[in-house]
Amino acid sequence: MIEPNIQNYIEQFSTEPPKYLKDLEKETYQKTVLPQMISGSYQGRLLSLISKLKHPENILEIGTFTGYATLCLAEGLRANGLVHTIDINDEFRYLQDKYFEISGYKNRIKQYFGNALEIIPEMDLSFDLVFLDADKKNYPEYLNIILPKIKKGGILLADNVLWYGKVVDTQARDAETSGIKKFNEQVKNHPDLEGVILPVRDGISVWIKKN
Repeated sequence: MIEPNIQNYIEQFSTEPPKYLKDLEKETYQKTVLPQMISGSYQGRLLSLISKLKHPENILEIGTFTGYATLCLAEGLRANGLVHTIDINDEFRYLQDKYFEISGYKNRIKQYFGNALEIIPEMDLSFDLVFLDADKKNYPEYLNIILPKIKKGGILLADNVLWYGKVVDTQARDAETSGIKKFNEQVKNHPDLEGVILPVRDGISVWIKKN
């Protein structure tokens, strides 16, 4: 969405991530088939900053992948806070565990493996911050089960909400694009939400729950 030279400038004049995140990004590109799924340094610093501004007690992340965003979100936790992160399988748990340990956040992160649509309703928790970055076709369904668990004043972040520009393609009717479009309409029209879409990488939306 942004010209490469502008993107490079933005990253050059933004805070650098810790070394362990640089190492995790490098290893993700070396050992995974779809490394572009990682949040990366620029988006990661945005997630970290939002978390630090909110200073949450409980964070919910849907879609762990190799744990890069998880660690960025953990940077803003309160002293007694936890990140609850869910992934559909444990394929990359070895990378998650390695870098959760290196970072010093291992005891501040609780991992779940399985279907988030089944796991979340069983959680007896409310959240200050939620980051949605899972299967796009189910974004509307995730919203339905997430929203009641977000505290008043809590923040909902959703990744890939521009979906490679396909959200403005009237011919794009695949399940993923349709899911993103419906989700964007739902949050825009929800009376309890206020927010914006930021053109960061593939689009990230930031919403505050008013009630």
